Amino acid sequence: MATEPSHDPHPFVGMWVTADGHIRQELLPDGRYDEARGTRRSAYTGSYTVTGDHIDYLDDTGFTATGDVRDGVLYHEHLVLHREDPDAPDRGRKR
Repeated sequence: MATEPSHDPHPFVGMWVTADGHIRQELLPDGRYDEARGTRRSAYTGSYTVTGDHIDYLDDTGFTATGDVRDGVLYHEHLVLHREDPDAPDRGRKR
């Protein structure tokens, strides 16, 4: 009997945010990301791949970046991002 493949999203999928809420990076289940900075929505967009706890980013403009998740914290280049608390205030984000 064949088993159905898992369609659960990768554990890193979701919204990651800096402590001050200025930078918000959403890792989407389709391997794309969308990063907002302050009031600038979609400041950076592109694709990402995950290998273990390491993330490789390829921005739509062609530049690359990396990140690593350690102890539930995303270290993305010089940024430190935490999972967004779904019960936290909206921080002014437009939906």
